[in-house]
Amino acid sequence: MRTHDVRCLLMGGQACVLYGAAEFSRDTDLAILASPENLDRLRGALAELDAECIAVPPFDAAFLGRGHAVHFRCRREEVRGMRVDVMSVMRGVGPFDELWPRRTTIRVAETELFELLGLRDLVQAKKTQRDKDWPMVRRLVEVNYFTHRDAASQDHLAFWLAELRTPALLVEISRIYSELAREAAVRRPLVRHAIAGDEGAVESALWEEERRERHADQEYWRPLRQELERLRHGG
Repeated sequence: MRTHDVRCLLMGGQACVLYGAAEFSRDTDLAILASPENLDRLRGALAELDAECIAVPPFDAAFLGRGHAVHFRCRREEVRGMRVDVMSVMRGVGPFDELWPRRTTIRVAETELFELLGLRDLVQAKKTQRDKDWPMVRRLVEVNYFTHRDAASQDHLAFWLAELRTPALLVEISRIYSELAREAAVRRPLVRHAIAGDEGAVESALWEEERRERHADQEYWRPLRQELERLRHGG
């Protein structure tokens, strides 16, 4: 992708690994800019990987624009069998031109640079109907909390109060930053339970919050899945 100057951001399980919340993943998941020029560069990169489009939908900007993921399998020898999944639209996440300025750049060794979906955007993208994603959301935010809590910025505090999914940590931060917690409770009512120190009530409210997000994700994907079924039957 770097060789062909593809404007893309690593997301999914491999991004979680680089953020310190380990998750095993065989796939490379990319958020991409779906402009005609960038898609042409992506085609060049995929050709170098000897990657073929698998399953449905086909590689077409219209499907990417409607929120579908397009899946590829690499056949080049050193990456044979690796799957590359690309998306340009995700539920609850802004367009690519908003994601790019918020990206996280991580350097590995001297020459390897990875452009990742920003942490807040990755957390939102992980709020799906899939069971495996919710423990990862919790770990991503926990890692950020334990990394920065001794020198927390206002942005960190706002992020944690909005996204922490660990009752004990929500109670802790609400006790230390009570005024900010009261402000956050307007947008996230379950923080009121954290202010009161009621971990049990926080946990129950977190389950309800997760249930609503899962339902919203199911509704978002319902028409997309129906479209995929039509493509399968027509193919």
